[in-house]
Amino acid sequence: MLFPFFISAANGVTGGGGFWLDKAVSNSGVAIAVTALAGLVLAAAVFYTTRGHLKSPWSRRKRKHALSPQQWRRLFTADGKLRDGVKFLKKVRSGGVDPSIRSEVWPFLLGVYNFNSSKEEREVIKTENRKKYEILRRKCRRLVKHGSDSAKLKGTCGTNSKGDSGISNQDIDSPDSEHVVSARESLSSEERGPSFEYSSNPCSALLDEDAGSRQVTDSNSPASVTESSDSDSSEDPELSNTFPFTESREESDPAMLSKEDSTPSGEEVQSKLCSTEDFSTWQRIIRLDAVRANGEWIAFSPSQAAVSEEKARWSAEVVGLRDYDHLEPSRIFHAARLVAILEAYALFDPEIGYCQGMSDLLSPIITVITDDHEAFWCFVGFMRKARHNFRLDEVGIRRQLNIVSKIIKFKDSHLYRHLEKLQAEDCFFVYRMVVVLFRRELTFEETMCLWEVMWTDQAAIRAGIGKSAWSRIRLRAPPTDDLLLYAIAASVLQRRKQIIEKYSSMDEIIRECNSMAGHLDVWKLLDDAHNLVVNLHDRIS
Repeated sequence: MLFPFFISAANGVTGGGGFWLDKAVSNSGVAIAVTALAGLVLAAAVFYTTRGHLKSPWSRRKRKHALSPQQWRRLFTADGKLRDGVKFLKKVRSGGVDPSIRSEVWPFLLGVYNFNSSKEEREVIKTENRKKYEILRRKCRRLVKHGSDSAKLKGTCGTNSKGDSGISNQDIDSPDSEHVVSARESLSSEERGPSFEYSSNPCSALLDEDAGSRQVTDSNSPASVTESSDSDSSEDPELSNTFPFTESREESDPAMLSKEDSTPSGEEVQSKLCSTEDFSTWQRIIRLDAVRANGEWIAFSPSQAAVSEEKARWSAEVVGLRDYDHLEPSRIFHAARLVAILEAYALFDPEIGYCQGMSDLLSPIITVITDDHEAFWCFVGFMRKARHNFRLDEVGIRRQLNIVSKIIKFKDSHLYRHLEKLQAEDCFFVYRMVVVLFRRELTFEETMCLWEVMWTDQAAIRAGIGKSAWSRIRLRAPPTDDLLLYAIAASVLQRRKQIIEKYSSMDEIIRECNSMAGHLDVWKLLDDAHNLVVNLHDRIS
């Protein structure tokens, strides 16, 4: 419709005695000017699309290459400090990380190492983190030994007579089930008030055994450690053999928790120590989930995939894994690592303990990072935000579902009204996406790409990089802790037509969401999520 208008306009101004003739401008000059003007209008029309006024750096056409090993090396000074944290985050945010350097990059994204730390400082932190992880593993083994030497324990977290949690993966896969709440209750540790008598609790006695001088230290800073002897360590198979993590023969008193972000403080940990029954329940569920873990990761870690059967079975015996004879050596080894780290985390954060779905979040991390103590601290960094997904009171889940609902409401009122008619405006149909952060809707590689971009936003916020800084580096959308939720809303909006025209119940929408697995393009998803952040972030905030 633009071209006829400009043709007629051109004819009008080139008539006898017109303005252009008075200025001695030729007909060809008029045609060039009009064509240029038409081109500008068309360019503007293309730029201002219905998807938003700003183009995303993640669009297929503009997506840049992942951070390469060469680029990663050039980011450091001679003493091992990052030259430019903003440049580093910009690169990861626009293209992800090359698989060959993920094990080096992820600890920075997950807050294990500070951007300003030197290589020497990181080595000190790594050593201290190893010691703290070793202590947690020793305490796990003591609890296991105590439990096996005691009378049969009663489960305190909803276990059934068979000794398991009484749930399956379907509890997360089918959020419309009336068993969801009870399932989550069975997977969460009980809140313990200040009046709880830990002095009579054998688990508490074990954990406080060496409570000489506890300190709370920041996980990004070197921690002073008070060392003491451990009578169990000399005969411990985890210490005397070469497992992925190496345990020293000295036990030190752990600075168990960082005060950073939402992770509970050290004082809170001491007020919420688990009971032996809690740990026994978590342990049973962890082992069940570890054995059920699929082998999707194998293609991404050839060294772990090639583990010998002897080493795999030994690793399983060390952590007390059972019922694994049907598994290949690589999957046995993977399951054993899941058990070791998840048990340690249950002690590290006893308010959360272990809930189904946490193994889904850990699996990619141990695939990339081969040392258990490093993988553990990366998982701790990941769980700073993700732990809210596993709270018994579900406050974190409800908050996130509410944000997804708001995004859809502000972006597409027609779709939102349809959801209201189906009584689905609370967006409970994306429950699984929220809990396990798209882990079951995306392929293994796509999951890692999405998480890297999500972690980059969180790292930018931790580093104090605000909206103006992102504007300067031309990424336009401010970093947000809720990028995942914008991506979830984008995945629903991509299917608005089917939802509006075909579905007449929330169950049908749930099936549609569950059928997304393997059919999502992660970079298209991030493109759409980015546009939603640009246009709605201030309103949602």
